[in-house]
Amino acid sequence: MSKGVLYGVSVGPGDPELLTLKAVRAIQDADIIAVPNIGHGRQTALSIAEEHIQGKPQIECPTPMTRDAKVRQAAYAENARLICEHLAAGRNVAYLCLGDIGVYASFAPVSDQVRASGYDVCIIPGVTSFSASAARLGMVLCEGSERLLVSPVMSGDVDEILDVPANKVFMKSGREVLALRDKLAECGQLDGASMVANCGLPDEKVFPHLADITEEDADYFSVVIVKES
Repeated sequence: MSKGVLYGVSVGPGDPELLTLKAVRAIQDADIIAVPNIGHGRQTALSIAEEHIQGKPQIECPTPMTRDAKVRQAAYAENARLICEHLAAGRNVAYLCLGDIGVYASFAPVSDQVRASGYDVCIIPGVTSFSASAARLGMVLCEGSERLLVSPVMSGDVDEILDVPANKVFMKSGREVLALRDKLAECGQLDGASMVANCGLPDEKVFPHLADITEEDADYFSVVIVKES
């Protein structure tokens, strides 16, 4: 019996129409659907791809949003173990991931362990949240010789990033977005800052001017784009 293959399937930021044809085919051809769950009760990747899953069996893959590396690694190891059980039985698994699976996703530590166990992994790229957010705002991210810098806000201090001469994307802003707004104001970059929260989802919010946001507008799936003057 041949081994199954793990497909890392990017489902885009929220709008189901941004699923690529290759992503749809991988979902439809898979035997098992692996669904990441960060613990906030909303399984966004699953809802985006739901039309194409057609009742296939699913594996829930907890991906805890914690700074405790041991907790994260234990969850990734358990997810990899469950996936490998299906691959060993010859079943193909499609692991759904928001945005593009190669950009700050939970897939890499799982796929590394699956590969180390002797199974093949195929990665299917997708539309990033910041590309979709820029389009929603009616802007281009960079042109000509402009540089683009992408960083998660939750990774820590962003002061050193603000000094870099480049257009900037801040992902996973969450509760830190108000502090980011204030820092941008301090360094004179707030006028060029915009935000989209939950891009392509039913509760999408678009802010051409980041200065207009309030505490109620902070969301984990918020993308802040800062254009240089």
